[in-house]
Amino acid sequence: MTFSQSVSYCFQNYANFQGRARRSELWWFYLFALIVSLLVQAPVAAIFGQNTLYWIVSLILTIVLITPQLAVGARRLHDKGRSGWLQLLYFVPCVGVILLIVFFAQPGNAGDNQYGPAPS
Repeated sequence: MTFSQSVSYCFQNYANFQGRARRSELWWFYLFALIVSLLVQAPVAAIFGQNTLYWIVSLILTIVLITPQLAVGARRLHDKGRSGWLQLLYFVPCVGVILLIVFFAQPGNAGDNQYGPAPS
């Protein structure tokens, strides 16, 4: 899956927590979210400083990007046969994020699993 296909698919499935996702889908979308955050927040911070406007822009950006990020994360965990609820590990300092990176980086299960057919 290419960068543009991943971004397009993730926004088309904005709140779809069902099914499975390839590694490339998750990582391309996370890269997109990082780039958008930098391109939006850096100029606002440089022009206006970290005042109220900066925090409002950051909040809006977070609201727009958090749902598809959680959805693609859940689908990625499903590809390995794990529950999407494991994303709650984000709230465990240090160890939780490291575990999720490891889970996201592992190859998915070949063939069908309880979350559906393998992503094509």
